[in-house]
Amino acid sequence: MSREFSKIKESLASWGEIRQLLRGGEQGQLVPVVIPKDRRGFAWMALVFLGLYFAGMAALTDLTVIAALVALFFLVVAAVTMWRKAIIEIEEGTTGVRSRWGAITGTLPPGRHYLWLPWDRVDAVVDTSTEIPYSAPIVACPTAENVPLKSIEFFLKFRIVDPVAFVRTIGAGNFDLVLSSAVQDAIRQRSRRVNTERAYDLRGSDVGDMQDALNRQLGRYGVRITGANIPDVQLPDQYQQHLATREKVAKELSAYEREWELTRKRRIDTLLMEIERSKKTRDARVVEVKAAHNNARKNVARMLEEQETEAQRVTWEIEARGRADLTSAENEAKALRRLAESYRDNRAVLQYELARKRLDVGAKLAENAPQPLVVRTQQGQSDSALSTLILAQLLPRISGTGTGQVNGHTPSA
Repeated sequence: MSREFSKIKESLASWGEIRQLLRGGEQGQLVPVVIPKDRRGFAWMALVFLGLYFAGMAALTDLTVIAALVALFFLVVAAVTMWRKAIIEIEEGTTGVRSRWGAITGTLPPGRHYLWLPWDRVDAVVDTSTEIPYSAPIVACPTAENVPLKSIEFFLKFRIVDPVAFVRTIGAGNFDLVLSSAVQDAIRQRSRRVNTERAYDLRGSDVGDMQDALNRQLGRYGVRITGANIPDVQLPDQYQQHLATREKVAKELSAYEREWELTRKRRIDTLLMEIERSKKTRDARVVEVKAAHNNARKNVARMLEEQETEAQRVTWEIEARGRADLTSAENEAKALRRLAESYRDNRAVLQYELARKRLDVGAKLAENAPQPLVVRTQQGQSDSALSTLILAQLLPRISGTGTGQVNGHTPSA
C-alpha cells in the first residue's frame, strides 16, 4: 500500500513536451497543467528590417533588380517565420488558456490556432478530459472510541471542468495542498463516526457523502470529483491480534452455527417430507371421498331423473287417456245429440225403418220356421218298407236344400 500522498504540480515546458507531461507526469507527480514556453520571439522583425533596407536600396541606388529581389526574399522569409511562430496546436483532450497583456481572455479548444499578435499568448495548457487519480493514505485516524487506526487509504478521481477558474483561482501547486487537507478532514470525520471493531467496514463502503462534500469545497476551483472509495484500512497491531482472536472465535461460532443450521435443515426437511407424504395420503383420500360423493350424487341424480321421467310418463299417459276418453265421450255425445236430432227431425223415416225391420225380422223368422213335408204317393197304395227307408234318407237333404220335391213331387205345407 502506498504510504505517500499523490503530488500535483504544474510544469514549465516546451510545446513538444506538453503531451508527455500531461499523460505521464513528472518524477511520479501528477501534472494536470503545463505552462508552455513562448517560442515566437522577435527574430522575424530583423528580417523585416533587412527587407525594408534592401527595398530602400532598390529605390535609391542603381542595383534596383538585385536589391528588390533580396528585399522580397527577406520579406518572404520574415512572413514564413512569423506564420510558423504564430501556429499553436492544442492537443485533443486539453484546453489552452489564452491571455492578452497578462489578462486571461478565454480558452482555445483542441486543434490548430494562430496567434499573430506578439502580446497574445497561451498561459497554460490544462488537461480537461482525463480523470486524474489521487491517492491519500491518512495515518493515525481516531475512531469513535478514540483508538487511532494505523492508516486509512483514500482514493479519488477528479477532473478539471473549468480550466480558467482552475488556473486563475488556485493553480496546480496550491490545489494539491487544498485537496490533501480536504481529504484528511473528510477521512477523519468519517473515522470518528465508526467504532473500532467495525473499522474494516470502511473498506469499500459508500463514500457518496464524502464525495459530495469534496465537490462542494472544490467546485469553486473548477474541479469535480468523479469517484471515490476507501480501498484499505489497517488497524493497530495490538488491536489486530485481539481482532484475530475474535475472528477465530467468530469463525468457530459460525462453523457451529452452520453445523446446527445443517442439522436443523435436515430435520426440517425430514418433517416436511413426512408432512408432504401425509398431505398426499390425505389428498388421495379426499379424492376418493369426492369421487364416491360424486358417484352417489350421480346415482341419486339418475334415480331422481328416472323417477321424474316415470312420473312424467304416467302423468302424460293419464292425461292422454283422460283426454282420449273425454274426446270420445264428447264425440259420442255429439253423435248421440246429432242422432237424436236426426230421429227427432226424421220420425217418419224412423217409422219406415222400423216397419221395414219388422218385415225383415218376419221374413227371417219365416225362413227359419219349420216347414211340413208331404210325400204324395199313388192313391190306394200302402207305403212299403223300401219307400219308408228312402224317405228317411232323403229328409235330411231336403230339409237342407229346402227344395220340397221328392221323386218329382212338390211338397206342400
